[in-house]
Amino acid sequence: MPRPSVSRVTHLLTHAALAASPKEHPGLSSGCFLLGFLYFAMPDYSLLEAFPTPTDSPFVIEHIAEEFTSVCPKTGHPDFGTVTVIFEPRGGKAGGVCVELKSLKMYLQSFRNEGIYYEAVTNAIRDDLQKLMNAKWLLVRTDWKGRGGIRSVIRATAGDVPAKWM
Repeated sequence: MPRPSVSRVTHLLTHAALAASPKEHPGLSSGCFLLGFLYFAMPDYSLLEAFPTPTDSPFVIEHIAEEFTSVCPKTGHPDFGTVTVIFEPRGGKAGGVCVELKSLKMYLQSFRNEGIYYEAVTNAIRDDLQKLMNAKWLLVRTDWKGRGGIRSVIRATAGDVPAKWM
């Protein structure tokens, strides 16, 4: 059964579902959560692919995804943000790898219908990318569009991120 669109999710939520927080449910597979009467599987790490770092010289990579979307788990409303990933890969001779861009795009798009908080999104992306690449250091920054007059910026790091990148 295909997942409903974000607008359809918003229309399907009942008043009781609006007050519900996402909960793991014993009848669903691991990593699936209930949002009211709807459930969503967490984004799939297996979408991510890597290629060998092309050099042993130190360099920094910055990827910016300006059209990130997910769903507020409390209201069912869509959340819009920018995800910035900055990292220094390990050298090629040390077995370093870089994330492949199309796979990163597909992975980030897999959050589109997820009922997930900003902080959880940011930490999940950091954890999955660090697991994939084992970068020397990694910074994931999410900048969220304002709602109700409040904008949010969340940062999650791995390793010793140089101050100039914070």
